[in-house]
Amino acid sequence: MPAIVVLGAQWGDEGKGKATDLLATQDTAIDFVVRTSGGHNAGHTIVVNGEKFATHLLPSGILTPGAKSVIANGVVVSPEALFRELDGLIERGVEGVEDRLVVSANAHVIASYHTTIDKVTERFLGKNNIGTTGRGIGPAYADKVNRLGIRVADLFDEKILTAKIEGALEIRNQLLTKVYNRRAVEVDAVLEELLQYADRLRPMVADTSLMLNRALDEGKTVLFEGAQATMLDVDNGTYPFVTSSSPVAGGVCTGAGVGPTRIDRVIGVIKAYTTRVGSGPFPTELFDENGTRLQTLGGEIGVSTGRTRRCGWYDSVIARYAARINGLTEFFLTKLDILGDWDEIPVCVAYEIDGKRVDEMPMTQTEFHHAKPIFETFEGWKSDISGCRTFEELPTQAQAYVKALEELSGAPFWGVGVGPGREQTIVVNG
Repeated sequence: MPAIVVLGAQWGDEGKGKATDLLATQDTAIDFVVRTSGGHNAGHTIVVNGEKFATHLLPSGILTPGAKSVIANGVVVSPEALFRELDGLIERGVEGVEDRLVVSANAHVIASYHTTIDKVTERFLGKNNIGTTGRGIGPAYADKVNRLGIRVADLFDEKILTAKIEGALEIRNQLLTKVYNRRAVEVDAVLEELLQYADRLRPMVADTSLMLNRALDEGKTVLFEGAQATMLDVDNGTYPFVTSSSPVAGGVCTGAGVGPTRIDRVIGVIKAYTTRVGSGPFPTELFDENGTRLQTLGGEIGVSTGRTRRCGWYDSVIARYAARINGLTEFFLTKLDILGDWDEIPVCVAYEIDGKRVDEMPMTQTEFHHAKPIFETFEGWKSDISGCRTFEELPTQAQAYVKALEELSGAPFWGVGVGPGREQTIVVNG
């Protein structure tokens, strides 16, 4: 299948990098790995030959020598973060990373004033803050929608770049000085900041929409890699506690400049339990010893943010919602091995709202805030499954747990992760 989408089916941090990396290494025909939304607020952890790598802005395919990595038009790019990440990989001996990277000329740029606005806004909101990473993602997307944004291609035309910076700062400086009592940002400082990246960036920049469509016409395989996740989608997530882009399957098309009829396979990556970073409702969240154990055993600290993740049991209502919103053809279940420490494992099968059972995602923010999980409990397996390589090798209780989740979640399971390594994956329906 030439066009495959891999995306998060919960609130992010599901292990999308592992699924993407596995596809790229299992199928040598994968020619492109593409990021279509978000910025360096996202993160993927990939373990290669026992060595851990973290990617943030770069697609996880950057570690696969045979594939081109593409940062498409829907991404917001911090040049500073991009080159810091590239240099980090080069220092660790990863070869040819700049030759394998292509950046869309139409991707929008995060400048230093976006980061400033992001941080001061969050502080200004106080207890009503959204819980952003403070890395300028939201303000950059806001400028894009307000038609005040700077695109990557603008870095190669100083006259246009200057005019765009002046237009953006005319409004931003009013906000900084009159509302937040901060110093105004100088146009020349931002111009100098961005122009320093132009020469190094230029060889990487292309019309990625044209490139990807031609690749699909030629029968090449393109893997579209999601950032964040379904429940953080600005339209379909737990608004307003969401990201500023569209990380669902539909967002892939606009974020990469390809039509929906080009997509053949949509894989939703989902943890065997649930985690969330930042503010917002979380029906299955645990505030007891079980939540602490999940955090500890799962290593639940954000790759890009360094923040501890909130933890809870598996939520099949959210899984069914993700399957519906994204048109999932299958799920990839991760971190099953983390649950090997429990005698019993609860799974949320529905919600109770105002005394009534609700089997699907509530329609309103108020309803979701008041949703109480209805649990069904499954027998634990109390053993280490990280060495299992086939479904039959799993303990019968683990097999039953996976089958139950599959039946509850609205799409078949393609694979199951039993550890962080590339080899620690069980193909269920491959």
